[in-house]
Amino acid sequence: MTSFPALRFLPLKSNARMREVYREVRALAEGIIEKRKEAIKTGNYTKDDLLQCLLDSHQTEIENKGRGLTVEDVIEEVKMFYFAGQETVANLLTWTIVTLSVHSDWQDLAREEVLRVVGKRKPTFDELTQLKIVTMILQEVLRLYPPTSLIRGTFRETKLGEYVLPEGVQIVIPLHLLHRDPELFGEDVTEFNPRRFSEGFSKASKDNSYIPFGGGPRVCVGQAFCHVRN
Repeated sequence: MTSFPALRFLPLKSNARMREVYREVRALAEGIIEKRKEAIKTGNYTKDDLLQCLLDSHQTEIENKGRGLTVEDVIEEVKMFYFAGQETVANLLTWTIVTLSVHSDWQDLAREEVLRVVGKRKPTFDELTQLKIVTMILQEVLRLYPPTSLIRGTFRETKLGEYVLPEGVQIVIPLHLLHRDPELFGEDVTEFNPRRFSEGFSKASKDNSYIPFGGGPRVCVGQAFCHVRN
C-alpha cells in the first residue's frame, strides 16, 4: 500500500489487485455473517461466541439506532478477527513448537501435565484452565516472541512523561525489545524460563511490563481466547 493515499485511485495494477482482494475479503466476511443468520433461524448456533456478540449488538442498532454496531461495523470486526486473530495465533503456536523442540525438558513436563489432566481425549474448558505448565510455556513464548508491536495514537495534545506530543502522533512500542529488557525481567531475560510466570504474569516483571496483548482500556479481547490468565 502506498504512503500517498491519493495514488490508490490511479489505474495501477497494484491498485486493481488491492481492490480485488478487498472485494474477496468482504465477500468472505459477509458469507460468515449470512451463515450465522441462517443458523439463528434454525436455532442451531453458538449463543455465546464473539460473532454472536457482534450480531446481538447489530440487532440493538436496528432496534435502537445509535447504540449498537452497524452492518459495516460487524463486517470490519469479522475481517479484523479473522486475519489478525489467525496470524497471531499461528505465530504463537509456531514459536511454541519450535521452542519446545529445543527445550525438551519443558516439552516432557507439558506432555505429562496434558496426559494427567486431559488424557487422550478432547479437553473441556475447565480442564484447560488446569494446565498450569502449558499456560506458563505459552506466556513465556509470548514474552520472547510477541506477534506484534503496540501502536497507539494521540487524538489531542498529550503529555507523556516529560514529553508533550501533538495531536495525530503514532507511538510504537516494540514489544520484542520491552520484553527482553533485563531491568524489567531480570538477568536471564534472553533465556526460555516459563517459571518466571509461576505466580501469574503480573509478577513476572517490574511495572507490569508484560503486555503481549496491550494494556489499559484498549487491551486486545483476544487475550481471553488465548488462555493467558493472571
